[in-house]
Amino acid sequence: MVYDPDLDILMVDGYRHRWKRSEFVIESRELDPVVLPTGRVVACDPLSTRDDEPFPVTVTPGVYPLFAWVATQFKRGKQVDRHNALLELRISAAPALTWEMAFLADESAADLREEGAYTGHTVDAGCATLADVEALKALWRWDISEVDAVYVPRPLPAEPALGYLSAVTDEETGANVSILTSGRGNGVYPTFVLRGEHGEVTGFVNDFMLFPNA
Repeated sequence: MVYDPDLDILMVDGYRHRWKRSEFVIESRELDPVVLPTGRVVACDPLSTRDDEPFPVTVTPGVYPLFAWVATQFKRGKQVDRHNALLELRISAAPALTWEMAFLADESAADLREEGAYTGHTVDAGCATLADVEALKALWRWDISEVDAVYVPRPLPAEPALGYLSAVTDEETGANVSILTSGRGNGVYPTFVLRGEHGEVTGFVNDFMLFPNA
């Protein structure tokens, strides 16, 4: 069986998860909405790549809310840490009844043969996004000094999610790229496509795999 997190519980405000002698409280934080001029969504670390492809699953172009699901860790009743657990691009307010791992055009579930296997995007700069392919192409045309000035400020501002920054990268369409810290940092993280009662896409979720046993 491939890796299949229980998003029904992980995406519930106030959910408490006990793991390895710690208690984690998960809460959502609304971020800047995402402008999708093409409806072609990419999950990636935009600061360490310039060639990630969009998923073949597309949505209607528009402006959609973005949420970080932040997990606060407690030990013996005292807060000891916080991490971003999930990044959700919400396409519809309809409840998600099912979800499946998001694959690129040249990937499929048949490629995953081991227990708990998954595919995902590589993070090498400690951050992640869900954005329109055209917004990312525009960002990847910036020179390094412009990228550093916008997305690597010192110190980082206090925001609702850890490491969160957002900017319009394509002035013509208003398309933007919002980044935040990817869980505990670098790695490979899966994305899931959420679907409603009639199979319609209700969202995309990056899972930073804080709770692989959930």
